[in-house]
Formats: sequence, structure tokens, C-alpha cells
Amino acid sequence: MLEVNGINVFYGYLQALRNVSFKVNSGEIVCILGSNGAGKTTILKTISGLIHPKSGTIKFQDREIHSIPPHKVVELGIAHVPEGRQIFPGMTVLENLKIGAFTRKAWSKINDTIEFIYQLFPILKERRNQLAGTLSGGEQQMLAIARGLMAKPSLLMIDELSLGLAPKITEFLFEAIRNINDQGVTILLVEQNVKAALESSDRGYVLENGEIVLSGKSGELIENEAIKKAYLGL
Repeated sequence: MLEVNGINVFYGYLQALRNVSFKVNSGEIVCILGSNGAGKTTILKTISGLIHPKSGTIKFQDREIHSIPPHKVVELGIAHVPEGRQIFPGMTVLENLKIGAFTRKAWSKINDTIEFIYQLFPILKERRNQLAGTLSGGEQQMLAIARGLMAKPSLLMIDELSLGLAPKITEFLFEAIRNINDQGVTILLVEQNVKAALESSDRGYVLENGEIVLSGKSGELIENEAIKKAYLGL
């Protein structure tokens, strides 16, 4: 579904990504792991069209997308849940959801999508007329994911799903991600919670200093001695 080939990305003179290549197959949950500053968020921003690579290519369903604007990327079927949630705090939960359905395809199915979201996150139905800024951190993360789903994506990218959340909420959200995947949505997940990410995904890539240094099936990576030492404290 997604193929990233040798992308090099810069912020001014600072190189953030170095010859990064990876792929995501349809129906998978794939995680990108790494410490703060490794370049994980930059990868998602580049796929979304918020940043363009200096070199290399990105293909989504065999179409090159590395030079098109973000709204065109969304129209093709990629939704990006950003780090820090970035909801609209002065708008209600329902208004936040409706904003996510801005494409013609998404708007035509808006009622069905909202019903699915309310089944996935019942608390959002209860809070639908509440200002989003008054939600708890976990509820805001649910809303951010739900807003991404409103675009009816075939690929959902999530940046730091568990950041700043309590363990029980994190566990609930990872279960929700698996449920979303069961509905046919492919997931690309950037995550610092390495154990939870590997337990919930099919494959993973490890990013260090802007480069992919390790990749494999999640079950194999979680048993890798380097991963255990660097990320799991074992």
C-alpha cells in the first residue's frame, strides 16, 4: 500500500532523515520506533505532504505522492493523527468530528462513520455536545483518532498514541487500534511505548538519528537483545 524509497529530508541545513526506506502492506499494523528526535514525526509529516523530501520517492497504492499537497494526500486515502492531538478546543466533539469529513467521499458516509466512532469510543457520544478542550487527555486522544477516521482513510497514521496517558487508557487505545484494523484500515504507528507497539503490530522499524537501523516482524523485534537493552530496560 505504502512504499517509501530512500527519502532524504532537511530542515534548512539540518538533515532529519537519511535514505529512509520502508513499506506498509495493505491490512497491516506497522510501527516505527525510536527515541525523541530520531525523526519519527518527520516521516509522518513527509508522507502527509507537510514536508517534501529533497530526494527519494513515496508511493501510495502505486501513485507517487511525495510532491503533492496535504489535502490531496487525504483525498487519496491517508489520514494523519498528529502528535499532541491538535484538536479544536473551542469546538464541540461533534464539530471536531465533522471537520474530519471534509472530502466528498467522507461527507457522503458521515452518518455511518459517526455511528462507528460512537461504538468504538462510547464516551465521545456522551460528550458529543461538550467543548473538546474540556475533555481529559485520553478522551482528547480518542477524539483525535476519531477525527482521522472521519476522512474514511485506507491508511491511518498515528503519531505517539500513548504520549502522556495512563496505562489503562493506553491499553484501551491499543485495543481500539486493533479494532480499527479489523475493519480494514491499515495502520502506521509512531510510538515510544515500544512494548505496547510491538505487541499490537505485525512489523516494526527502528529509527536512530534519522536512519532505519533495524526492521522485522514484531514478535522477533520484541525478543531482540538490542531492543530489550535500549528500549525495554531488560
